[in-house]
Amino acid sequence: MYEGAVQDLIDELGRLPGVGPKSAQRIAFHLLAADAADVGRLVASLQRVQAEVRFCSICFNVAEAEQCRICRDPRRSLDTICVVEEPKDVVAIERTREFRGRYHVLGGAISPIEGIGPDDLKVKELMSRLMDGSVTELIIATDPNLEGEATAAYLARLVSPMGLAVSRLASGLPVGGDLEYADEVTLGRAFEGRRRI
Repeated sequence: MYEGAVQDLIDELGRLPGVGPKSAQRIAFHLLAADAADVGRLVASLQRVQAEVRFCSICFNVAEAEQCRICRDPRRSLDTICVVEEPKDVVAIERTREFRGRYHVLGGAISPIEGIGPDDLKVKELMSRLMDGSVTELIIATDPNLEGEATAAYLARLVSPMGLAVSRLASGLPVGGDLEYADEVTLGRAFEGRRRI
């Protein structure tokens, strides 16, 4: 549609997750109108991420060293592991300041439709972390969707012979939500997860 470099930029931006053709075009023209210094900082940031960021050798969270800051922190509990799908989930849980254990990032969820099975995730690495016997509790914090539920069920079955305390994050009604707008599955889970007050 556009000539050479502009169309190439739109095409590359369109390959990013969540960026459709119109958004790619809007971003491309924003970059064309931006100061050279702003574009230079963006390019430098992308190159720095590419060169310096890797995945933690223990938990597979993003890191700029061999291990992420959480795995290097001696104050974190070694006996509890929280299993999440993606590094962004670690950030979400860390914002709560409620969890003081370690993490394990699977790198996705089981999804037969997309051809993703347990061998495509960091499940073997999780099992090897659990083998030394220092972990007593496994918290499964996968997304509350079909793929996340399938992954949680698979992991729970896989580790059941180890005698660990295995739990799943509660799901239900959001704070400030109205019952009339809750779907049946969410409301059902809220009833299942109810607790005494």
